[in-house]
Amino acid sequence: MNTQIIKIDKNNINHNEMTKLGKIIADGGLVAFPTETVYGLGANAFNDNACKNIYLAKGRPSDNPLIVHFADVESINDAVSEMNRDAKKLFDSFSPGPLTVILKKSEKISNTVTAGLDTVAVRIPSDIIARELIRASGVPIAAPSANLSGKPSPTTSRHVIADMCGRIDAIIDAQDCSVGVESTIIDMSGETPVILRPGGITYTQIKKILPDVIIDKHILNSIENNEHPKCPGMKYKHYAPDADVTVVEGEKDKVRKTIEKLLLQNTDKKCGVLTLGQASYKTATVINAGNNNKEYAKNLFRSLREFDENNVDIVFAEFIIEDEYSLTVKNRLYKSAGNKIIYV
Repeated sequence: MNTQIIKIDKNNINHNEMTKLGKIIADGGLVAFPTETVYGLGANAFNDNACKNIYLAKGRPSDNPLIVHFADVESINDAVSEMNRDAKKLFDSFSPGPLTVILKKSEKISNTVTAGLDTVAVRIPSDIIARELIRASGVPIAAPSANLSGKPSPTTSRHVIADMCGRIDAIIDAQDCSVGVESTIIDMSGETPVILRPGGITYTQIKKILPDVIIDKHILNSIENNEHPKCPGMKYKHYAPDADVTVVEGEKDKVRKTIEKLLLQNTDKKCGVLTLGQASYKTATVINAGNNNKEYAKNLFRSLREFDENNVDIVFAEFIIEDEYSLTVKNRLYKSAGNKIIYV
């Protein structure tokens, strides 16, 4: 397949180009586009065949549901059977932005999008290019992250090009993603609101709006093979680079002493270390993901891809519980490591 790569400047959007891209979506094609979280791989959410092609392009398991993106809250009403009052509170507080809400679906949304569930995950991205593409297409856009299934999510257009060129119709070449980690997903389809995936909106922020919110037990551990995931990221290994990842968790001094020992035990391999803050590991490729966990979350996927670009065999990732974004980092690191964790 010949993939068009179209440069779009968010500060000076070419509306003729957006019209062409919108038509690709409306006609059943696939377009990769930026959001504030990660780049998405979009298709017409009302077109069953187009949504099936998302799974084919990514190599994504068919029981892993998709998130549907809208330009505004009012548009969501066509996709859900009911917008309950608490869900409306969340949208009023955090949207447009990195929040996904799960609600009971309407008949307009196909079973391919929801992987056979009676619920649908919906969100309103804050990225202006994403919302312009939705408007130009005239339909809601179903979109997982625009990477090969299981790999780190793409936060720059070059990541998308590396994974998706030749597999889809078009890629929007635009700015890097500002949040850099996927949206928080909260299930509002039952009696109690449940956070299924932590992201750019934290548990602390949501609890101020919905005091009875709880965190799902599978945030750090995948569900069983015979269980059906209610949202992306719950069942399969995700966010994994080609390099083998091990998370070292604990107090900073203990974490760093442990990693030094691990490096000495693996001198026959090319090692990398992902750090929280500046650190010196003389025998490894070192990437500082940030000075706090919000920065760590933003830079995590880019950093994991950078290790692969440097042909690193093993990555030792520091994890130090520090702030309210710790759970978001922990969730992604545990998934990328396949739960290979060393506690110190």
